[in-house]
Amino acid sequence: MAPGGARLPVVLDHLGIPCADPEAAAAFYTTAFAPLGFREAMRYDTPAGPVIGLAGADGFPHFWLAPHDGSTVGEVHVAFTAPDRAAVDAVHAAATAAGYEVLHAPRVFPEYHPGYYGTFLRDPDGNNAEAVHHTSG
Repeated sequence: MAPGGARLPVVLDHLGIPCADPEAAAAFYTTAFAPLGFREAMRYDTPAGPVIGLAGADGFPHFWLAPHDGSTVGEVHVAFTAPDRAAVDAVHAAATAAGYEVLHAPRVFPEYHPGYYGTFLRDPDGNNAEAVHHTSG
């Protein structure tokens, strides 16, 4: 809580996920999510391979891709906010054009809430990557 007892929204500053091939993962995210402004903002080399920071319109690397040693288990789900439904459709189109696996084509998912409009993709490491827009209808 903020001073005075006001509740603050939960805001994610940045997230990093492990990747077998950070270069391939960066190509996936910068291609499929280009309609949301994704681009490489920075990288640094490690003995295991590059660590790559991706940014949106603000230029800050909020999403990081890092090499792993092959010991990761399970699927990560990450959802990126789209400014409108057209942007969700554009992410789907970019992913389809690049030959990436689509888990769910763009549609309303009323089981989440009315107006939850998203598309779900599979990244090169088997993670579930989503573009979503929230509206009231």
